[in-house]
Amino acid sequence: MKHWILDGHDIVETDLMTWAMWFETADRRVANDHVGDKRVSTVFLGIDHNFGDEGPPLLFETMVFGEGSFSEQACDRYSTWEEAVEGHARMVDSLKQPA
Repeated sequence: MKHWILDGHDIVETDLMTWAMWFETADRRVANDHVGDKRVSTVFLGIDHNFGDEGPPLLFETMVFGEGSFSEQACDRYSTWEEAVEGHARMVDSLKQPA
């Protein structure tokens, strides 16, 4: 299993121990917003969540949670900081649209 850390917004592949030490204190948050009773959170994961054999590693994740609940409402994953920022904004915008 490969591991990555952030250097600013740059992704750096590293060994397990370096990743673990960085992970303990790192600010992994890309963005966090509230839309009505939902919370949209986007974070750097540091391990690949692309569980297939094709495509780039998915190292960032946006999740939507119901207020007061940890139940997942929606989830998207991305390979780069820029994709994560854009994906977060799309998720926030989609929650602002009338049902």
